[in-house]
Amino acid sequence: MSIQLNHTIVPARDRHASAEFLAGILGIPTSPDVARFAPVTLSNNVTLDYMNLADNPMQHYAFLVSEDTFDATFERIRAAGLAYWADPHREQQGEIYHSRTGGRGVYFPDPDGHLMEILTRDLTGRAI
Repeated sequence: MSIQLNHTIVPARDRHASAEFLAGILGIPTSPDVARFAPVTLSNNVTLDYMNLADNPMQHYAFLVSEDTFDATFERIRAAGLAYWADPHREQQGEIYHSRTGGRGVYFPDPDGHLMEILTRDLTGRAI
């Protein structure tokens, strides 16, 4: 049997608001609630299961997207007035990063302070 990531729990102050935020930025729908989770299902069937938790340590989630999806998602980030950075240390605000081999990426915060990232593959086909 192959091993695949199935889901991860994302701590949130308001699970529905946070799930709707991410789904809206990525341009995908939310899924119906499962027990006390508000899931966002990605195209590879991995779900981010948002759960209300009082303690929300910052997490990082990276999403590999196509070039067209990057452009559309980045436009939604800008239209929402979100801060964004070219680096995970949040020092290069208002910039995206470009790899030497052609990929792009950008970091942005979600409502709970998690650091989200969208990135594309480079010219060799690798995720940057």
